[in-house]
Amino acid sequence: MALKRRTRSRLYRGTMYVIFFAVIVWVLVSTNWTRLANQFFNPEVAAELFPQIITVALVNTILFTIIAFVGGALLGVLFAIMKLSSIGPYRWFATAWIELFRGLPALLTIFAVAFMLPIALDVRVPFQPVGAGLLALILVASAYMAEVIRAGIQAVPKGQTEASRSLGMSPMKTMFWIILPQGFRIIIPPLTNEFVLLLKDTSLLFIAGSTIFTKELTTFARDASTMTANSTPLVMAAMLYLIITIPLTRVVAWMERRLARQR
Repeated sequence: MALKRRTRSRLYRGTMYVIFFAVIVWVLVSTNWTRLANQFFNPEVAAELFPQIITVALVNTILFTIIAFVGGALLGVLFAIMKLSSIGPYRWFATAWIELFRGLPALLTIFAVAFMLPIALDVRVPFQPVGAGLLALILVASAYMAEVIRAGIQAVPKGQTEASRSLGMSPMKTMFWIILPQGFRIIIPPLTNEFVLLLKDTSLLFIAGSTIFTKELTTFARDASTMTANSTPLVMAAMLYLIITIPLTRVVAWMERRLARQR
């Protein structure tokens, strides 16, 4: 019986291997490689994108991501502390903020800040049009980061708070000098993941509009693809996104393994 079971297992695995390689061979044989290369990997079209795709699009993407991340982190700390507050109105407001901006798609948030806010309140965000999109990304990032930071604060042992209070430190000093530094050490991996998500969310800034000098990767590639009637710019943008995000995700995985060993 054991031999039959082993034989069936080998037959099953062998069949799966055959199916897998058969699909690979079918794809290789069926694909029109010449047309694919001309439409998506055209070296002449790719050469025309330089250096603007690096000096403008990539630089803007990284800059917008950093601005949204720093702004989201600062607001995230504020709302995380408010949600942990013993004062009801602060806690309720923080909870409503987090649920609102985590529940709304980032695209709709950008649209609301860029177009609804000026009409409803007659308020215009500076550095239009990209300023409105960045503010919207900051709001969205703050909601996600607030929950991550709150989890990091609550993960710090309560003995740390009791020890600092016994030394005469005020609650505010205890939070900013004792709890938050330890909490941030715990939440570095999820915050890095949030940075990666923000990097990709900058592709939504097109909804607020852009100028020649404020285009990020996706908008730059889309416009170039329209002008050249070729999809190579989109592939180039995708490759640049991967060049940034893959090392970051590998760093996150390494940090998670290191923290797991330390625990």
